[in-house]
Amino acid sequence: SDLTLPFSIRRDMARTKFNVDKDKDKRTFAGIVFDSQLEMKYFRDVLCPRVESGDVVHFELQKKYELQPKFTHDGKTVLPITYVADFYIEYADGHTEVIDTKGCPDSVAKIKRKMFWHNYPDVRYRWITYVKKWGGWLDYEAVQTLRKEQKRNKNKKEDADNG
Repeated sequence: SDLTLPFSIRRDMARTKFNVDKDKDKRTFAGIVFDSQLEMKYFRDVLCPRVESGDVVHFELQKKYELQPKFTHDGKTVLPITYVADFYIEYADGHTEVIDTKGCPDSVAKIKRKMFWHNYPDVRYRWITYVKKWGGWLDYEAVQTLRKEQKRNKNKKEDADNG
């Protein structure tokens, strides 16, 4: 897309992730190569319209947070543990939140989320995912609940059919 956005963007382009589509065109919007298609879609379909409407007054992509500082152990420096958020967003009403787009979080993501909650208890931190059949963008926890309900209902139906 050759869209010129009416706001400036800073992004650390050196990051890489496992399980990322190698086709950068599929995860590029407005000249920005995102780490995933999901992240790109959130930016394009949710964040950009909110910026244009004035609902979002400031945002940062790939904002870095320190979860544990570096330290020395047995005379050797141990690097800090950091977390890089997909989106840091400031809203017109004054509240802020950190958004991470998640398809399926791995164990490292789950541990870092706990560390983030511990180190930044006053920051609203959300995992967001997109599920078309349930209406689009939802908090990850809501999707987990819906999936459990769906599985429970499927099992009840199978039990009824087999009974």
